[in-house]
Amino acid sequence: MKYKRLARGTATALVASGLLVMAGCATETAYRPATGTGFARAGYSDRMIEANRYMVSFAGNSYTARDTVERYLLYRSAELTVQHGYDYFILSDRQTDKRTRTYTSPGPGAFGPGPYGYWGPSWRYRGRGFGWRSWDPFWGDPFWDRGIDVTTVDKYEANAEIVLGRGPKPANNVRAFDAREVMANLGPSIVTPQ
Repeated sequence: MKYKRLARGTATALVASGLLVMAGCATETAYRPATGTGFARAGYSDRMIEANRYMVSFAGNSYTARDTVERYLLYRSAELTVQHGYDYFILSDRQTDKRTRTYTSPGPGAFGPGPYGYWGPSWRYRGRGFGWRSWDPFWGDPFWDRGIDVTTVDKYEANAEIVLGRGPKPANNVRAFDAREVMANLGPSIVTPQ
């Protein structure tokens, strides 16, 4: 009896820890250095171009809103400015990119190759309310086949080239930001890893 309770408690603890891990994965990107590569890259990165010029970027995951990505980019720019002993930065170039990937479940080839290997006649079409779908003669009727889930994932990445400066920010330049003021105003909304 004692061992059954112990096994049940261990199983409950394992399930709870698994749920916590999954919940941690399903949150927006925290403000931290970039990890991962390609579509899985998330976090901030920067590199020096000249002594007072940097390329700064922040990539979010599929749960991170565009506004958050752009805010974290500005915060990183301000933080980098202060770390290098400067007072303000100028955004000389800035852009936000949206990357989209579409996944199907089950994926192609999940049931093995057809008579011609993985090749066969097929086409893609946009189904109303279902996004992009595909049809081929080995997967069934496209209008009645609801066994395939189509998921589209959007990710945002903001990039900027910044020029650092000392002294008061240029009053007539709308692209100039006081680094300490940016950090003071945006700091409370920045989420760092636990």
